[in-house]
Amino acid sequence: QVQLVESGGGLVQAGGSLRLSCAASGRAFSTSAIGWFRQAPGKEREFVAGVSRSGGRINYADSVKGRFTISRDNRENTVYLQMNSLKPEDTAVYYCAADSRISDVVVTSMGPYDYWGQGTQVTVSS
Repeated sequence: QVQLVESGGGLVQAGGSLRLSCAASGRAFSTSAIGWFRQAPGKEREFVAGVSRSGGRINYADSVKGRFTISRDNRENTVYLQMNSLKPEDTAVYYCAADSRISDVVVTSMGPYDYWGQGTQVTVSS
């Protein structure tokens, strides 16, 4: 079991930065890949970034490459998403999710992620 709680969302102007945190409880965190997804109003939830359980594999959506950085601290049971150069199209509810399968990969589809947080709102004004 993994419980996930996101924080760090808010309102920021275009070009600004935010750092999201995904705090986890449960023994399975350190053996789970963690992904960040987002969902804008009227749109489907989409993959943003993910880090494998070892931290050795990282994947980003093309739309955020070069602007967002994902990292994990297994001692603190936390995964971070540093978001720089934010754009209005980054506005969405951001969710973190855990893939507890025993594999050191990052999957970009939602299916394998079996635990989800409640989400945190990010709003980027133009």
